[in-house]
Amino acid sequence: MFEEKKLSKKKVLFIVGSKNFRDEEYFIPFEILQKEGAKIFTASSKEGEIVGVEGGEARSSLTLKQVNTRDFDIIIFVGGDGASEYFQNDDAHRIAQEAAAKHKVLAAICIAPVILAKAGVLRGRKATVWSSLMNKSGAKELKEAGCNVEEKRVVIDGEIVTADGPAVVKEFAEAIIDAFLSKENGEN
Repeated sequence: MFEEKKLSKKKVLFIVGSKNFRDEEYFIPFEILQKEGAKIFTASSKEGEIVGVEGGEARSSLTLKQVNTRDFDIIIFVGGDGASEYFQNDDAHRIAQEAAAKHKVLAAICIAPVILAKAGVLRGRKATVWSSLMNKSGAKELKEAGCNVEEKRVVIDGEIVTADGPAVVKEFAEAIIDAFLSKENGEN
C-alpha cells in the first residue's frame, strides 16, 4: 500500500544568509522535509550561489524582495552568523509578519529567532534561541520584543517553531512537520 508523504505537494521556503549560514541547519531539515514530499525553495538577499560556514553550497532562486508568502506553506529562517543580515531587514520582517498573519508555519533556528522577534511576531509567544554562557544576546532580544523565552531545545507555539541550534536540527525538522500537521488537522 502506498502511503502518502506528510508534506506531499507542500511548498517550503528556506531563508538563508547570503554567506555563513549554518550548513546543518539548512541541509538536514531540507533533506528531511524533502523526503516527506515537500517542494523546497531557497531565498536569500541575493540570487545564485550561497555558501555556508562549513563551505556547503546552496542555490538561492529568489531574493527576499521577490518572496510572496502566499506561495508557501512553511517558511523557515536558518541560523548562523549569516542570519544577522536579516535582523534589521524590512523584507525579512515583512515575510515573517505576513506568514504569521496568514497562520503559516513559521520556523527559525539558532540565532534566527531574533529576526522573528524584531519583526514583532513573537510578542506574547513562547520561543527559544541560541545562547551560550558568554553570549545571551539572542535571549535578551527576544525578551525585549515581549517573547516568553524558554530554555528548551525546540519550542512549538501554535504555528511558530523555534530551535536553539545545530545540535537539534532533526528535532527541529520533525517539530516543523508536527506543527504543520496539527495546523492542517485544526489542532492549533
